[in-house]
Amino acid sequence: MLCGPAGCGKSTFAARHFLPTQIVSSDDCRARLSDDPTDQRVSEHAFELMHFVIKKRLLIGRLTVADAMHLESEYRRRLIRIARWYGFNAALLVFDISLETCLARNAARSRVVPEEILLRQYAMFENARRSIDRDGFDYTFVLDEASQGSVKLEIRSVRDAF
Repeated sequence: MLCGPAGCGKSTFAARHFLPTQIVSSDDCRARLSDDPTDQRVSEHAFELMHFVIKKRLLIGRLTVADAMHLESEYRRRLIRIARWYGFNAALLVFDISLETCLARNAARSRVVPEEILLRQYAMFENARRSIDRDGFDYTFVLDEASQGSVKLEIRSVRDAF
């Protein structure tokens, strides 16, 4: 599971380190439903779809990366329960990137999040960082600006259901 506000590099990081088929993105689920990855009106349905795909991938023993902000403990814990139900450990990658960097990256994106929304997300992220240790993850990794580009991931095992 990835955690951080818009512009922190979650999706870019995921694209560099995982297969496209391993990444289940809330934006992609919104786009599949409404043809618009920013259409917040379909978010509830998009997360239902996201969780459905995650469950099916885990059912057949596939490594799965949940790409969304995950700023609220309730949503992180829901995915932890799903992972455990299917016999997987739950790992969290926290993107501890400065607000200034998030704002600059956001401004350079083709799909810009309004600044007031990003500021709200960042405040939520700061609150999330204080509660993540209580969520119950098996592994938590914090990536800062320096480590984000140089980290090397090693997946030791993924169970195979078939």
